Amino acid sequence: MSNESLQARKDAATPRGVGVACRFFAERALNAELWDVDGRRYIDFASGIAVLNTGHRHPKVMAAIAAQQERFVHTCYQVVPYESYVALAERLNALTPGDHAKKTAFFSTGAEAVENAIKIARAATGRSAVIAFAGAFHGRTMMGMALTGKVAPYKLGFGPFPAETYHVPFPNAMRGVSTADAIGALHALFKNDVDPRRVAAIIIEPVQGEGGFYQAPAELMVALRALCDEHGILLIADEIQTGIGRTGKLFAMEHYDVCPDLMTIAKSLAGGMPLSAVCGRADIMDAPAPGGLGGTYAGNPVALAAAHAVLDVMEDEALVERSNVLGARLKQKLFELREHVPQIADIRGPGAMVAVEFMHPGTGRPDQEFTKRVQTAALDKGLILLTCGIDGNVIRFLFPLTISDALMDEALDTLAEAMRDEAHAGCAA
Repeated sequence: MSNESLQARKDAATPRGVGVACRFFAERALNAELWDVDGRRYIDFASGIAVLNTGHRHPKVMAAIAAQQERFVHTCYQVVPYESYVALAERLNALTPGDHAKKTAFFSTGAEAVENAIKIARAATGRSAVIAFAGAFHGRTMMGMALTGKVAPYKLGFGPFPAETYHVPFPNAMRGVSTADAIGALHALFKNDVDPRRVAAIIIEPVQGEGGFYQAPAELMVALRALCDEHGILLIADEIQTGIGRTGKLFAMEHYDVCPDLMTIAKSLAGGMPLSAVCGRADIMDAPAPGGLGGTYAGNPVALAAAHAVLDVMEDEALVERSNVLGARLKQKLFELREHVPQIADIRGPGAMVAVEFMHPGTGRPDQEFTKRVQTAALDKGLILLTCGIDGNVIRFLFPLTISDALMDEALDTLAEAMRDEAHAGCAA
């Protein structure tokens, strides 16, 4: 078995619609390192798209999984319930922002969490319309695609999408969009397209993920909270990528002085096991009738055991604080590289949710080609990176928060070498 033979089998057996970034195949992984079937080792700065804040195969997570497998792996919570579901709901109710009464329901994927948050909002308000933001990503299900603010590749050929979903601009100084522009667009939407009394919810990522790691300004969150309160609209925070310590807080909404009505949580919640959650105000969460929420695999006991261990690790190893330390080190390295890499147009992000954006020097035009070259060069040197952004000109960094200092130094040196080499090659050309 080799990467080459597996690639041929993959191309013959699986559809092209499942896009794959790497042409090698994982054989094993530990913490922030991964080895392919040919024995080559990589430093993983993708973490399964923000799923592994506690790293590959954290010993405490693996032990919790093993212990639960010895007891039972499935009953379907809606048939025969189990204490771990209730206990994790209690923990998230206590850990999420706000001291109001909360309840939590569990699902399997981030897209499921988004779908159910919309269901809950509609049940609670008796309204149908939903507002999201340009550049947002909320999943690949039909409602998830409708809410996602990017056409290619997520929406191509899949319409029509659920009705009464609307988009407004997301503040982005590099694109000339201010918070006032975003709020103005909401008011215009209410005048021209949808009565605010028909709007069930506004959904927002505190830091856009696929959209480019742009953080929502504090004044936007304050304005949204006021607007929602004025019109009886629910505010949903999509914390699927931002949650579990990535932004230097356990949840990104802790950066703001407002609380959402509902939150979606997934990705790093269970250390690689499929688990998601919707947490929100108790009265809102109770709006759907019995049987209206759930799923055969929703709140799987093995995934719940992993999540309990993840929350223990986050606390025991002070990974929220570690997020800030690692993010600062990365930003310092990127700022130093600006002198040698004129394509660097912006360095941003709270905590360890850091991104670098590339533009053609002196033009303000996104440089997707340079971004791809840096990603490819880093991969050739053994560092896995992900791109994002509407124009594909942003590299985002999603290393495990458990990465060692020595491995982080090695990764930053590799990143610097790749960026300098490609910048020099561009100048030579």
